Amino acid sequence: MKVTAVLLGAGDRGARAYGPYAMNNPHELQFVAVAEPNEERRTSFMEDHHIPESKAFLDWKEVLSQPKMAEVIVICTMDRQHYEPTLRALELGYHVLLEKPMSPNPQECIEMELAARKHDRLLTIGHVLRYTSYWSSIKRIMNEGKIGQIVSIQLNENVGHMHMSHSFVRGNWSNSNKTSPMILQKSCHDMDVLSWLMNQRCMRISSYGSLMHFNAANAPEGAPERCLDGCPAEMSCPYHAARYYLGDGKGWARKFTLDTTREGILEALRTTPYGRCVYHCDNNVVDHQVVSMEFEDGATATFSMSGFTHNMTRTIQIMGTKGEIRGDMADQSYTVYDFLTKEEATFKVNPGTFGHGGGDEGIVRQFLKEVREYAGGESLTSAAASVRSHLMAFAAEESRLQQGKAIQIDEYYRSFIPEGAV
Repeated sequence: MKVTAVLLGAGDRGARAYGPYAMNNPHELQFVAVAEPNEERRTSFMEDHHIPESKAFLDWKEVLSQPKMAEVIVICTMDRQHYEPTLRALELGYHVLLEKPMSPNPQECIEMELAARKHDRLLTIGHVLRYTSYWSSIKRIMNEGKIGQIVSIQLNENVGHMHMSHSFVRGNWSNSNKTSPMILQKSCHDMDVLSWLMNQRCMRISSYGSLMHFNAANAPEGAPERCLDGCPAEMSCPYHAARYYLGDGKGWARKFTLDTTREGILEALRTTPYGRCVYHCDNNVVDHQVVSMEFEDGATATFSMSGFTHNMTRTIQIMGTKGEIRGDMADQSYTVYDFLTKEEATFKVNPGTFGHGGGDEGIVRQFLKEVREYAGGESLTSAAASVRSHLMAFAAEESRLQQGKAIQIDEYYRSFIPEGAV
């Protein structure tokens, strides 16, 4: 059965992560309306999905002021524009696929969870890593008991130095006052994976981190506001915009311009935030952070995020009482070591062709299945599951801002529950 959908926000995630599923599987999913303030993006999505002018809107409020026009809504607006459209969509009876993070406000996250329960609708959060072959395979090995009881997990997120400069220094998620803290925006994926793999509540958490490098104090002498304005450090700076976006980073340029010719990219670097010097931006999110966690049965986990790596990957070490798992997502492989037999087994998974190791496709496919078969209940990455891992991220940021003070998660959670809520 084909499911009809409305997209709110036709940016990179909406148009390029979730939109292609409908183009590749028109028998399963059809977008019938779109809301996007950027005319170029809105028109492009309309053309790709054959949406008429009458169903194209500039603002999500225009969509949600009308009677329900599809079965589901996919919400890919900016972080601080998730709360209101989600509540209204649930009230109107839509099932909702919401891009992560839910909201940069803990109380709003909890209220969205409660609203989904109240209106008996699916609210699935875009934690796409759970839907990848890679993480699903590791989870299966753990569930089979092959490494015994989990004692500790070490998870590293290698953001990549150019991804860091693109998204979190120059780009949309550079300033937590406008979007979300780094630990929530980028690393709520990791908090979610750790919560899922441990399969128990995180009880307390502490964290350290800072914006150590990407600030004015580290600007080369004479560096202008924009890289194209004659920077004397052009050949010695690894973050020079023109050299990157016209070279190895040309694929990233399509995230801020639809004209990816040399002239189009140069024009975008003159007029968009992506041409700014990384040392003269309005960014305030951390460029490195570490988090320590203790779980219900005494197991521990550590997480490290760094923007100063040559590649973009996640590496993991899972230590159990009977064995150990070590893996690198970039290689799509992991090794299981058995303490008793001394045997090592290496598993190589097929990531598929979609983004996030196949997770972008996987989450849409599973969401549609759950919509078709819906009779109550929760999805794999429901708001109920996501709120717990979101609170881990919020608590980690709270700890970081208090010089590493340990935060008790249950107490922290209770402080945000609306009065009278179940």
